[in-house]
Amino acid sequence: MLTIPSISGLRAFEASCRYLSFNQAAEELNVTPGAVSRQIHSLEQFLGKTLFHRHHKRIELTAVGRQYLAEINLPLEKISAATNRLRSEPRRNVISICAYPTFAIRWLIPRWAALYDAFPDLDIQLTTSLNPADFDEQNFDISIDVMTMGSSRKGCQIDKLLDVETYPVCSPELAKEITCFDDLNKVTLLHESPRPTDWQRWAAAANISSLDTSRGMNFESANMALHAAIEGLGVVIGIDALVQEDIKKGRLVKLFSVTRVSHFPFQLVTQNRTVMHPKLQAVRQWLLEQAGVKN
Repeated sequence: MLTIPSISGLRAFEASCRYLSFNQAAEELNVTPGAVSRQIHSLEQFLGKTLFHRHHKRIELTAVGRQYLAEINLPLEKISAATNRLRSEPRRNVISICAYPTFAIRWLIPRWAALYDAFPDLDIQLTTSLNPADFDEQNFDISIDVMTMGSSRKGCQIDKLLDVETYPVCSPELAKEITCFDDLNKVTLLHESPRPTDWQRWAAAANISSLDTSRGMNFESANMALHAAIEGLGVVIGIDALVQEDIKKGRLVKLFSVTRVSHFPFQLVTQNRTVMHPKLQAVRQWLLEQAGVKN
């Protein structure tokens, strides 16, 4: 079995050796000087040897520290070079998708088997995030974001995937008690933290002024709020594309005919430099077709 200390400890040691400063090493590694000091201390405990002499405002390598650096420096450089080489190679058989959690659960996942059937030779990876994907930092191929119509991102192609059409939904049992707008005052309104103004905006679209849209129960995600509605806890504002299946299967009922269309639809974002790669282009086109978008 290989005897290898903590990688974070080795990185802290190598950087501290180059700068002979915990402060400068910490700045490079984007951590605090205290964190670097603790990582070095843990490494010294692991080795059972002192690697640095600590002086008042400087550090100095011990003889053991110099010897250890000389022995590990080349292997670390080889690991770094091999890692950079692999990261820079085209990921021919991997397509990574980033999407909002509720969109992933309620729109993508139900289509996942069909996606794999359509592209059996691809390793399609899904990551969820509440924030728009950072292509440079996170290396995604496709991101599905909620963005205003006409949005642009430097170096990216943006295609509208689905409108965000919102309206109240609830369980079939609770729906029997709601026959007019005033009945909404008698039931619990369910709210989701990522979209805190949905009730207010829908009420404005329906010209309802008598509804206190701030009251009710709050949930940290749309998926939790929708599950609460399915369980009969109250009424929630649903996004049509994400509740259609629940409505078809009788788990939820759409209330009233008023539908508000948001100016922030779901948009499919790809990088200009990779979008024309044949396999990525095929997956992108498949997603657009699933959404009913015709190119």
